[in-house]
Amino acid sequence: MHIDWWTLALQTVNVLVLIWILGRFFFRPVADIVAKRQEETSRLLADAAHARKEAIDLRAEADKARGNVAAERERLVAEAQKAAEGEKARLLAKLADEIAKQRAEAESAIARERATTEQAIISHASELSIEITQRLLKRLPVGVSFPAFLEGICGELRNLSSEAQYSFAAADADHPIAVVTAAVLTDEQAAQVRKSLHGVFGTELSLTFRSDPALIAGIELHSRNTIVRNNWQADLGRIREELNRDGHHGPS
Repeated sequence: MHIDWWTLALQTVNVLVLIWILGRFFFRPVADIVAKRQEETSRLLADAAHARKEAIDLRAEADKARGNVAAERERLVAEAQKAAEGEKARLLAKLADEIAKQRAEAESAIARERATTEQAIISHASELSIEITQRLLKRLPVGVSFPAFLEGICGELRNLSSEAQYSFAAADADHPIAVVTAAVLTDEQAAQVRKSLHGVFGTELSLTFRSDPALIAGIELHSRNTIVRNNWQADLGRIREELNRDGHHGPS
């Protein structure tokens, strides 16, 4: 067998040139493309992981804020009651001194004047405490407190009598349930209300939405025969009644 070394050398050179051309114009660009794709994929995965972590952190912060709203609400109401009781005690003490000076002149007239003046003072103290409380409550973020109010009113709905529950469950397009809130609800909040009420009654209810700033914060539900309230206006009204009732039961 005869080997042509020149031919073999030329073929070897051709193979080397071909390998160089392929490496330069094919393999290297392909490798660069693959590396870029891998880099983009890694970046997208990292961005997705970062976004997921941010979402989890935001949800944790929201849960914590909702938990704090209930505690802050109780603290503010307690402070308002304490301030009202202190103001009432101070004013009643002053009233007692004035009555003692006049008792010798007209005992019966003093008794009647005391009763009238005492009630006026208690009413003034009550209204003062309510005004202070309203100013404090208006500083709280309503958007954060809304889920707590919604959860609370759903609990009240579950505790209603069967007749009262039926008045809500029987709502239709002609007699819808009126959902009243302190501020206009966002689409997301309105959807949350629909979902929560569906969870209570097990059916889709016909609802209308309107706002009433007098509520300060919270929610009311009006059916044909029943009104269920869970808002700061209702809470302050109960405090006012409690203070006035204490005044009626006080010494005469």
